[in-house]
Amino acid sequence: MNSPHLLKIEQELRNFSLEQLEWLSERIAKQVQARKHLDKFTNLEYMNEQLVTMASDLDIQTEITSINNEFSVTEMDGLEKL
Repeated sequence: MNSPHLLKIEQELRNFSLEQLEWLSERIAKQVQARKHLDKFTNLEYMNEQLVTMASDLDIQTEITSINNEFSVTEMDGLEKL
């Protein structure tokens, strides 16, 4: 996993002050967390698991029923043929 590029970065880090290393460490940690969060939503298996969980949630089922009832009148407007 250690590419020549990463080894070069590691060597350059030795020249940084402790304050600079701490700042960089925090920035890297934030980017890692953001990437993990983003990767979740591009992972099809994860998204399918979330959809199954949502579909079995009674509160969500109640809300979907409410929305369907609210818009049931508009379903009779004849646009379904488009």
